[in-house]
Amino acid sequence: MVARLANEALALNAAIAELDALIENRFRQHQHAEIILSMPGFGPLLGAEFLAATGGDLTQFIADRLAGVAGLAPAPRDSGRLSGNLRRPRRYDRRLLRVLLLSALTSIRWCPACKIYYDRKRAGGTRHAQAVIALARRRLNVLWAMLRDRTEYQAMPPAAAG
Repeated sequence: MVARLANEALALNAAIAELDALIENRFRQHQHAEIILSMPGFGPLLGAEFLAATGGDLTQFIADRLAGVAGLAPAPRDSGRLSGNLRRPRRYDRRLLRVLLLSALTSIRWCPACKIYYDRKRAGGTRHAQAVIALARRRLNVLWAMLRDRTEYQAMPPAAAG
């Protein structure tokens, strides 16, 4: 029984690897693939998820609208005399938010400019989750501008990042 279960697990792993390869090949055929892959924190699978969540065509979005769809733009929760209360919107695309948060978490480790931004937010008193959300929003704005201008990511020197 153990050998049969092990063989099934190996067959599943092979099927998953084959599916990942198909997704990567299909993603690399998209017109924005190289631009998305140039940004630290995005690989072929996260890039494919990003394109799937946005429909592959970003001409229908402006940066703020895309952030609102992703759940990264705060919505007002004012009542009476209270103003300035902000919260996550009730409706947002959880798949898109997941992609952006995963890429932000990855970029903290591998991108010096993102690490500096995250550390600055943490030093300012924000919690980890808030700092990651702020980084994801900033990266979304950069990614949107890269796709709009059709330019690849260019890393800034760590001293100039901020």
